[in-house]
Amino acid sequence: MPEMPEVQGLVEFLGERAVGHAIARTGVGEIAALKTYDPPNTALHGATITSTARYGKFVDIACGDDLHLVFHLAKAGWLRWYDALPTTLIKPGRSPIALRVALDDGSGFDLTEAGTKKSLAVYVVRDPRDVPGIARLGTDPFDPAFTRDSFAALLAGRRTQIKGLLRDQGLIAGIGNAYSDEILHAAKMSPYAPAANLDGAEIDRLYEAMQTTLRDATAEASGKPPADLKDAKRSGFRVHARRGEACPVCGDTIRSVFFADRSLEYCPTCQTDGKVLADRRLSRLLK
Repeated sequence: MPEMPEVQGLVEFLGERAVGHAIARTGVGEIAALKTYDPPNTALHGATITSTARYGKFVDIACGDDLHLVFHLAKAGWLRWYDALPTTLIKPGRSPIALRVALDDGSGFDLTEAGTKKSLAVYVVRDPRDVPGIARLGTDPFDPAFTRDSFAALLAGRRTQIKGLLRDQGLIAGIGNAYSDEILHAAKMSPYAPAANLDGAEIDRLYEAMQTTLRDATAEASGKPPADLKDAKRSGFRVHARRGEACPVCGDTIRSVFFADRSLEYCPTCQTDGKVLADRRLSRLLK
């Protein structure tokens, strides 16, 4: 799933390539991906793209005076850019393409989604806050108001495990499964640590790890075309998706905990005092 750094990379790329161009046409390949009907997607035709922005993991493309094309790529979605957009027709239900956007200079992009579980979402709205997921977002980690003290206040009294809290879009916008693993490894903290139990030094360490990890990843994504962003994301990981490899800090073996639809990765030596965490799938079978 693209997270905040990759989405910011897409926003910057589209800002450079698409702003100033008019949308010539749009084509819907997966009707379930289109979550709004008023305004219709055809209202974008002829509108000039004026700016791009990121809200958490949402991309916002401002068009004309009062229209916004907003999308969330979900777990298996991506943006495929073309300097010369293909002329082949989209066949609804028979292609991974959910939406095609053609620009006035012949360039454009497809929003695609792999797999059978279709979660990619596209909205045409007059205000980004009309998108329910954006309206519910918590603070962005790069917001100047998101200080160490405001982060500490957010943690106070919450018995939630810190891994889940970092991924909660209603509390902190933009962090997903991958970067929460990376942040916790950098902070030398167990993913199961209760947020409310963290002391001042641990909060300091976690806040610094969050800012450094996200800023480094965002800098790595900056300037890269969409086709290169996924590899750039994976190449920067220290623990996420590195099960069985050696921890780059201590040399211990990276371990995984599996859940129904995802896994987390961690280093026992760096994060859990050497303790190997139980596989949640096996735990459920033994109940």
